[in-house]
Amino acid sequence: MPALEQGLQRERYMVVPRVLIFVTRGNQVLLLRGAPDKPIWPNRYNGLGGHVEPGEDVLGAARRELFEEAGIEADLRLCGTLLVDTGRNPGVAVYILRGEYWGGTFRPSSEGSLEWVDWEDVSHLPCVDDVPLLLARLWSMKPNDPPFSARSFYTSEGKWVVEFAI
Repeated sequence: MPALEQGLQRERYMVVPRVLIFVTRGNQVLLLRGAPDKPIWPNRYNGLGGHVEPGEDVLGAARRELFEEAGIEADLRLCGTLLVDTGRNPGVAVYILRGEYWGGTFRPSSEGSLEWVDWEDVSHLPCVDDVPLLLARLWSMKPNDPPFSARSFYTSEGKWVVEFAI
């Protein structure tokens, strides 16, 4: 369908697409501890990922980001989406993927350092706010469960909320 037939209007809510990848190995998850000089989330643990670039689909972007940030590949599957309401335009649409580690040698990244973490220990680490919640959801999912849908936002009192629809 051509762009003119999409009904795009600047006053409508728009989002920036991103991917967030959690690679697992048994009861461990591969997390990226942000570099101390990173402009956002320095020294905080997060999954791997980044922006979906023009011309990419979500899975292709996730594979690229995984290789760029870790030098590895994994069999990835979409586990959920998170719409981050920033309170203004644009918001962020996060596509959350999970994959089992196959092997390979990690390579250094300017993004930070890679660490295998027991998933039970994640809540005790300085993580990006939504990481413990998302990992708890991922760990409770069965292989044939459909992807979840969620949104996050701040209330007028400044409280951060994540709501899962499925």
